[in-house]
Amino acid sequence: MPLMRSWVSSANSAETPFPLNNLPYGVFSVGGDEPRCGVAIGEMILDMAAVEEAGLITLDEVPCFELPFWNEVMDLGPEVWARLRARLTDLLAEGAAETEQVAPHLVPQTEAQLHMPFLVSEFTDFYAGKHHATNVGTMFRGAENALPPNWLHIPIGYNGRASSVVVSGTAIRRPWGQIKGADHALPRFAPSERFDIELELGAIVGVPSQGPISVAQADANIFGYVLLNDWSARDIQAWEYQPLGPFQSKATATSISPWIVAAAALEPFRCAAPHREVALLPHLQDDGPMHYDIPLSVTLNSETIAQTNARELYYSAAQQLAHHTTSGCPMRVGDLLGSGTISGPERGNRGSLLELSWGGKEPLALANGETRSFIEDGDTLGLHGAAQGDGFQIGFGDCMGTVLPALEDPYKGQTHG
Repeated sequence: MPLMRSWVSSANSAETPFPLNNLPYGVFSVGGDEPRCGVAIGEMILDMAAVEEAGLITLDEVPCFELPFWNEVMDLGPEVWARLRARLTDLLAEGAAETEQVAPHLVPQTEAQLHMPFLVSEFTDFYAGKHHATNVGTMFRGAENALPPNWLHIPIGYNGRASSVVVSGTAIRRPWGQIKGADHALPRFAPSERFDIELELGAIVGVPSQGPISVAQADANIFGYVLLNDWSARDIQAWEYQPLGPFQSKATATSISPWIVAAAALEPFRCAAPHREVALLPHLQDDGPMHYDIPLSVTLNSETIAQTNARELYYSAAQQLAHHTTSGCPMRVGDLLGSGTISGPERGNRGSLLELSWGGKEPLALANGETRSFIEDGDTLGLHGAAQGDGFQIGFGDCMGTVLPALEDPYKGQTHG
């Protein structure tokens, strides 16, 4: 598919992540105004509440853009999602008849503050990247036992905290937790010294379900995608994860990119699943290409430290969602599914510092002469990604976070008993 041209000239650049082919959904505010839903187009944002009030877009009998989140639109279902994209394309395409009516409702992105684009109902984080799972397993259990016995059969995951999902740009405070070091007979309560990131793709459920659904149904139920960074305290995790898996080590924060890229915008970038040495059970098998070719990268203080691709995932978001429902687990509008860390086969393709530094044994050398095994206070980590089309790209906006020093001992001076 070639570039679709818009009368918004900045949307026609090969460098913009937001051409007419994309039209991602976000929430923004200007000055002291209340947040409102918007659609990114080039260097501008289309104010959805304003165009709805002007009668340029009508999705339902009642207004859909009075509240500052996209859940109301998700709740209307895939047919309305398609109608919305078609109408937006008509309004913003080069030569559109209603250009003069739409133009006053565009806001420069440089004047806008971005907010959480949707209300997160629940958050589930998966472990669907084979290279990541193999690397971590090799570090902890040796190469012969790198993957757990179930890994090639089901998408492994855990239920996380929806309350700690934050939008890109939110500062992240280094967490405290129980840590057990090699030289300590008992655990100690201290700030994490092995704080890390995870480069992930997040899928947003737009259609609720009450029982098991197929992979094809799951694919149709996904509203869109965001970049996702599941911040991880590796030293806290090492002490707590047995027998039930991550808990406080993952509860500090999960950052997402500010724009939801509609599943429809990524349709041209579908690709096949990776090679499987073990056939999946029938209820998890692909019903066609359900992975995405999306180049991804990680920056640390603006320096690129890793590059990989979303196609490296072993399980697609549709397979993750279908598996989530097999027990009869109800899924809600606004449920967020994290893919798990996306890494590739080479060291430069690893989507976490745990892997890049091989557990701290091989510190990462930076261009300024510094090294990193894990994140230091003041570091700014960024996730970046855009599918590459013919003269255009489909981007998510950057997913950024700066790590602040840990609080002073939150329990200092307290007495117990």
